[in-house]
Amino acid sequence: MRLNKYLLVLAAAILAASSAVTLSAQNAYRVSAPYSYKNLTIFLIHGKNETNKKNIITLQEAMKLNIFKVYETSDVNELLVENISKEFDVFIQSGDIVKGGKQDRVLAISVIIPARSGRVSIEAFCVESGRWEKRKGEDVQQFSSSEERIVSKDLKVAANGARSQQEVWSKVAEAQKRLSANTGVDVTANGSSTSLQLALENGKVAASADEYVKKLGGLIRGKTDVIGYAFAVNGEINSADIYVSNHLFAKLWPRMLKAAAVEAVAEGDRGTRTSVKPEAISGFLSEAEKGRAKERPTTASSKIVTREADGNAVYEARDRSDAVIHRNYVKID
Repeated sequence: MRLNKYLLVLAAAILAASSAVTLSAQNAYRVSAPYSYKNLTIFLIHGKNETNKKNIITLQEAMKLNIFKVYETSDVNELLVENISKEFDVFIQSGDIVKGGKQDRVLAISVIIPARSGRVSIEAFCVESGRWEKRKGEDVQQFSSSEERIVSKDLKVAANGARSQQEVWSKVAEAQKRLSANTGVDVTANGSSTSLQLALENGKVAASADEYVKKLGGLIRGKTDVIGYAFAVNGEINSADIYVSNHLFAKLWPRMLKAAAVEAVAEGDRGTRTSVKPEAISGFLSEAEKGRAKERPTTASSKIVTREADGNAVYEARDRSDAVIHRNYVKID
């Protein structure tokens, strides 16, 4: 009898310890109070750095410094990249658009490409369906820059979840249509009417997004424990991104905020101000984590782990040591 009682107490202790670990994992992040401008609401995600490396730079920075090459392969779903730097590692993020080649592409994986990498094969999707030739003033064999990102959660799901080229083209057309409707200009009136990149370069689109960036860009100033953010548009949770360190997040923040702002412009301000609470963001992150993990390799030294549960998805980019370098959460419905 006494032994049974002891075993029950021991079992309860083990269960409590197990629950504590689970709760600890779910509460690894602290979500800030909301910051809003017009129809866009931002939540900052606070947490600990998983790396102290300071030599990681963004694809945008690396291409500007001319230390990172993106090569055309004549395959719409594959590009070759090469980090020729001797000191910097380069973070590529799923959703980064590269301009040029035979067609503008969106890179479909998040990965850190180390210094002196040699040529590495990268999954990609075309975000321009009509062109398959040199564009005036560009190099058909290489891509010139990476200044923009895909701008809708539907596109994120098409590239990361469905991984369908046809679906990506369809969602690009939808994004262009919404941007045209909500800016009052035809964003396809350019050298390539199907190019998402050129649509995002439209002066009215850029000016509209810049309003949000000016109001919200300073949110992370002085906050050294912020490793990610989530956002809602018109009172509806959209998506979230969490990174391996504050150093990397701070570098990416201006570009990520701009992309969220463009999405807010594309959706249009419906005048609804339904308040999304930090607890709802925490719940969104936790629910996505509950899905069954599905793994697939992306390069020789990296992989993507996908989880989906109850309309919430998370795409985890892991390196060769199985460390998570980036998590992208998307509210599917």
